[in-house]
Amino acid sequence: MDDKIYNLLISNGNDPNQEYPKFVEKLYSKTEFLWKESAAGSYANMSEKFLKNLDVVIILSGLYENNKKNIDTIVESAKKYNIPIILVRPYGLEEVPENLENLATGLVGWNANCIIDTIKGTLGLNPDETCEI
Repeated sequence: MDDKIYNLLISNGNDPNQEYPKFVEKLYSKTEFLWKESAAGSYANMSEKFLKNLDVVIILSGLYENNKKNIDTIVESAKKYNIPIILVRPYGLEEVPENLENLATGLVGWNANCIIDTIKGTLGLNPDETCEI
C-alpha cells in the first residue's frame, strides 16, 4: 500500500445507467487505494490551479452520448495541462467512442484491481502491472 492520496476528476452528468455511482463503488471497494475526487463547479470554468492539482482524469465513456460538451471540455483541459486521461468502457459493453479512445492514456473495464493498476500505471507508478481488457 502506498500512502499517496490520488486526486481524481471523474466525469459525471446525465447518467441514466448509474455508471458514476457504480464506478465510485469500485474505487471504494479497494480500501488500500487512497483517493479524493475534485469536483468542478463548472467544467467550462476549471481554473489552472484546479487542473494542476489533478493526478488523473477519468472519463466514463458510457456517459459521453448524453454529456458530449462537458466531457469534450474536460478532455481538452486535460490535454492542455498534460493530465493523464483514463477511459472507462461503458458498463457491460466493449465499444468506446473512437475520438476518446485516441486521446486516452489508458483504457479500462470495470474490474476494481484493473482500475487501480491503470491509474497508477498512467502515472508511472506500476509499470509492470497490466490488466487484460
